[in-house]
Amino acid sequence: MIERIAHIAIAVRDLETSKKLFGKLLGVPVDHEEVVEQQHVRTAIFRVGETALELLEGTDSDSSVRKFVEKKGEGIHHISFVVDDVAKEADRLKQAGFELVGDPRPGVEDTLVAFFHPRSTNGVLIEISQNMGEKKAGKD
Repeated sequence: MIERIAHIAIAVRDLETSKKLFGKLLGVPVDHEEVVEQQHVRTAIFRVGETALELLEGTDSDSSVRKFVEKKGEGIHHISFVVDDVAKEADRLKQAGFELVGDPRPGVEDTLVAFFHPRSTNGVLIEISQNMGEKKAGKD
C-alpha cells in the first residue's frame, strides 16, 4: 500500500549548479548525496518536511536520466511513493494494469525501488520505494 510521497525527482544537466540553485530556493542545505552506479546517476537530496526533492544527474551515456534531459530538457523526472513492500505493491500495480519498467533494484539510501512506465500513468514516471535498512524510507 502506498503510504506517502517520498520525493519528487528533477533531472538536471549539472548537479553542482543545480545544488546551488535549489539550496537558495529552498533555504536548506543538501541533506544527502550519492552515486547509484546501477542506475548511472548522481543524486543530491534536499529535505523539505516529510518530503524530499531529489536532483538527478546522469553519469554516462547509458543513463536514462541523461537521455531524458537530452530529449526533454531539465525538469521533473518522477514522483516517488513510500511503500512497505516493493514486491507486493509492484505485483498489485501490475495486476491493476500498470506497466512495470524492469525489475525492482537498489536505490539511494539503502532502498529498493521499482518504476512504472509513464504511458500507463498519465505521462508521469512513478517510483515506489521501500526502506531496506536503518535509514528513513523513501529516498531513491
